Amino acid sequence: MPVNLSIKRVPDKVVAELKRRAAANHRSLQGELLKLLEDAVEPGKLAPEAGKRTVEEVWRELQKIGLHTPDTSVQMIREDRDAR
Repeated sequence: MPVNLSIKRVPDKVVAELKRRAAANHRSLQGELLKLLEDAVEPGKLAPEAGKRTVEEVWRELQKIGLHTPDTSVQMIREDRDAR
């Protein structure tokens, strides 16, 4: 069963950075906090080499966002640029 958590006395600087991250990831503050917590307890994330990813992990992440070929990346960059 899900549990509600509360963190008291969070410095304004930390809150501002969390809000910035949430906006950059198209999430609510609550969604960003939950994602950070999920990542923190994911097996292997707390190990010193947690920041290192295998080629297979990077490839899976690229596939998730729809990047399959260099042409796809060019198209995504153009669409993002044109949307501004």
